[in-house]
Amino acid sequence: MNNMIELAKKQVREIVMNALGQLVADGKIDAVPLPAFNVERPADVTHGDFSCNAAMAFAKTLKQNPRAIGQMIADNAVISGSCFEKLEVAGPGFLNFYISPDWFKQTVADVLTEGSDYGKTDYGKGKKILLEFVSANPTGPMHIGNARGGALGDSLASLLQYAGFYVEREFYVNDAGNQIEKFGKSLSIRYMQIADGSKADVIKKYEGKEICSSIFEDEENFPMLEDVYKGVDIIEHAYNFYKINGDKYVNVSEDERKNALVDYALPLNIEGLERDLKKYRIVYDTWFRESTLHKNGAVKEIVELLTEKGHTYEKDGAIWFKASEFGDDQDRVLVRANGIPTYFVPDIAYHYNKLVTRGFDKAVDILGADHHGYVPRMKAALTALGVDASKLDVVIMQMVMLVRNGETVKLSKRSGKAITLSTLLDEVPIDAARFFFNLRDPNTHLEFDLELAIEESSNNPVFYVQYAHARICSVLRRLKEEGTDFENIPSEKLQFSHPAELALIRHIAALPDCINEAAKDYNPSKITRYLCELAQLFHKFYDNCKIKGEEPITVQSRLSLCTATKTVFKNLLDMLKVDAPEKM
Repeated sequence: MNNMIELAKKQVREIVMNALGQLVADGKIDAVPLPAFNVERPADVTHGDFSCNAAMAFAKTLKQNPRAIGQMIADNAVISGSCFEKLEVAGPGFLNFYISPDWFKQTVADVLTEGSDYGKTDYGKGKKILLEFVSANPTGPMHIGNARGGALGDSLASLLQYAGFYVEREFYVNDAGNQIEKFGKSLSIRYMQIADGSKADVIKKYEGKEICSSIFEDEENFPMLEDVYKGVDIIEHAYNFYKINGDKYVNVSEDERKNALVDYALPLNIEGLERDLKKYRIVYDTWFRESTLHKNGAVKEIVELLTEKGHTYEKDGAIWFKASEFGDDQDRVLVRANGIPTYFVPDIAYHYNKLVTRGFDKAVDILGADHHGYVPRMKAALTALGVDASKLDVVIMQMVMLVRNGETVKLSKRSGKAITLSTLLDEVPIDAARFFFNLRDPNTHLEFDLELAIEESSNNPVFYVQYAHARICSVLRRLKEEGTDFENIPSEKLQFSHPAELALIRHIAALPDCINEAAKDYNPSKITRYLCELAQLFHKFYDNCKIKGEEPITVQSRLSLCTATKTVFKNLLDMLKVDAPEKM
């Protein structure tokens, strides 16, 4: 795949180095090692399409005025045969290179040739990444933080694939440990409350109505404890379980009752998570269950491995990991005095499984803002186990605030429940949700404006971008109906000269670099920002560059640019799993 920006940067370096070679050959400068120099794209194109600081970088070594060095380089530079038409020396010695018309033509031609592959790069060199995201607690529905994590993680996976990585999406199911014990306890109490009440009355109250917790407010025999889940979903599970089993589990042991309820409710919750995520256009390659790490002995093996390596000690009956020796701020308990491992141990086993057992080159986790301390802890454990901790990358995602009419939204007006992913998607189009959650860097707080997300105006970023794509489709469709069809003429015949045309093409050319930068930073918001700017530049082109009624070559050149722009919109919207409508 061609990268016209990289091509130009490479040629700048070649032109400068060849000029330096000529200067050495002519005896005008000494043959000495020279420091590195930068090639950049100025924000203001009147300062050139590419600018180079070689003269300033060389001044100290060559013991000459940078402006004079710059002029010597310019005087000896050969730009014929390159993608530049002009070179100027500016300011203290900047070398400003101006792109030739052929570069613009070739950029458009590349998009038309590569089509749905345009923008893809080999930055990742096929390295294997396991991307874990959302991993919501299966004891309840997904919340707004999971909604952001889902859009971020799924879009990041697509972005990394676009950048040449092999990526697998994984959901880590926490189906063991304290949260499952708490889940079972919560279900058991609600079940006993239902069984203890007037069964006919309870069922009659629930039948055909939305279940609410107020029906149990006066419960005396089986009061709710502090450390339990009190959501409506727990009541619904207990009620449905009671409808199936009646009093069967009233007089059994607490453990038997809890296990039966968990065996019934947990698969339903996991099915619900998978269903909601599919609605959100997210499909995972693997649903990895924590319980497998306990069953196959991996959790026990981690403690044994750390102990064999001399990285544990006993204190107060517990087994501790010497985490502070590996960069953590304190040592960590691995196994409690009662013999039960802490949650940290299966987490270590899970990451060991990713990087060693399954052999991924990178494990990338998307975690909430409250997991900052988790990173040095896990890297310390991996290092102690002899695993390269740099193979673990963690994207910390900040909180989301829902806003409506300028006010923070905490509860759904419809039901009084906390807003979940499912209820959010009942209010907001999936396109808007996926786009809005990727509008900001992951490590910044996000205000999600519910009113703006459904507004059909240029103020709504996703509408603005989708409208630009639909507008291009409309232009191409209308002109075709009038007898003017896009002909995909040879690149050398294309003609572009209007500033609005050139600005749009420059932005299109920058896509491969944008892909690489976004992949490097694990930041899909660079793509949404690119799309918003692309829409702005296209609308400016559309307003300033007529197509209908112009000379045939101008018509075909601008139709080529429209088609190339449409391709870029489609490629990136597909990457984000946002629709690219042809009519709006």
